Amino acid sequence: MATSSAYPTYSLSPGGDVLRHPHWWQRRAVRYGALITLLALSGLVILALVRRQTGTEGFLVGLGLAMLPVPWLIAAFRWLDRVAPGPWRNLIFAFAWGACAAALIAIVANSFATKWIATATADPASADTLGATVIAPIVEESAKAAAVLLVFLFRRRDFTGIVDGMVIAGITATGFAFTENILYLGTAFGADQLSGDRGIASVTAATFFVRIVMSPFAHPLFTTMTGLGFGFSAFSAQRQRARRVLLPICGLLLAMSMHSLWNSSSTFGEFGFFAVYGCFMVPVFGLLTWLAIWTRQRELRTVREELPAYVLAGWLGPAEPFALASMRARRAARDYARHHGGKPAAREMARYDAYATSLALLRRRGRQGKAGADFVAGERRLLDELWKRKDLARPALEYAARAAVPVRAAYRPVYAGPAPVPTAYGPGYGYPAVPYSTYNPYRS
Repeated sequence: MATSSAYPTYSLSPGGDVLRHPHWWQRRAVRYGALITLLALSGLVILALVRRQTGTEGFLVGLGLAMLPVPWLIAAFRWLDRVAPGPWRNLIFAFAWGACAAALIAIVANSFATKWIATATADPASADTLGATVIAPIVEESAKAAAVLLVFLFRRRDFTGIVDGMVIAGITATGFAFTENILYLGTAFGADQLSGDRGIASVTAATFFVRIVMSPFAHPLFTTMTGLGFGFSAFSAQRQRARRVLLPICGLLLAMSMHSLWNSSSTFGEFGFFAVYGCFMVPVFGLLTWLAIWTRQRELRTVREELPAYVLAGWLGPAEPFALASMRARRAARDYARHHGGKPAAREMARYDAYATSLALLRRRGRQGKAGADFVAGERRLLDELWKRKDLARPALEYAARAAVPVRAAYRPVYAGPAPVPTAYGPGYGYPAVPYSTYNPYRS
């Protein structure tokens, strides 16, 4: 008796031959092991270098003080990423790269370049100034940008837009600033120990006020420009190759320029630092904060506009697009799941929110002609993940829609795109039809 599968059949390889196993260096375990080893070795070397320069006591003081802004900065970037949160492993990698690899590259390269310039010009004072205003911004921003580039290339599925670029760049810069603050604060403490200064007039107090109180966001602000470049590149269409390459480069150059201006502020006179801080850093920080909030609201609007296509196809319940487009409703759904199924149910509900948001963003890119070659596989994967959790998620989201979304909104859906129709691999094995064939993600 012949049977037909609801899914299309594909050959094992482009040539129809037997699928070949990857080489040993292409295996995931090998790649992860090499990356962890690299970061661990970088961390040990940077630890030894900083401790040698600050001393044990200065290192411990610097470590304790440098830790203070880290939780707040990470929490701010995680809040920004709440609509479609990326995996923690990307953030851990970004922080570790900034704190270990990027910091090591910066210390070695900056020291070498400054000494070479001092030797070549026989003017150590001008070498230090040139190193701080030119060499350091180029080296440090390039080292931090490497983390964003690696996530962009090897975790492309998790890097889909502006927010992802800002978060990865910001977390990387937070790690870098953490290590740099240990060095500066530990060195300042050592100077106070030698001079006998104590209290608020000490070098440690002044360094703490400038770096931890007034400008903990400085490095994240610079590197966020690089992240924006990669974010806009990820959001560009596949055929716009020049734009996809030039945008990250422009973002990196802007980050270097801002970093250079910030480091040059001490050379602008007695009030140069406060002038740059008040007239440039604060407005740019406010502008980026507005952009981040606007982008977050735009993602929620995309969820509300794109997911009704999957409601009509039977993949989602009628109330889900409206509940998923409201952060208040999402919280209510997680509380409902936690009340009825405990913390594991709440975690699954959070994963459902993330998969649904990723699906909406993917469909929007498809309608705009910006989807990649893996669009169909990505859509199917996300739909399968949602379908696995529908029994848990639907009651929670229906409750949340009634509790948090205005009643009239449930009868006024916003829908972008034509009504879906079954595809060649349409309903089967209990699944509804997939609405992919209603649009062409590669249209010009």
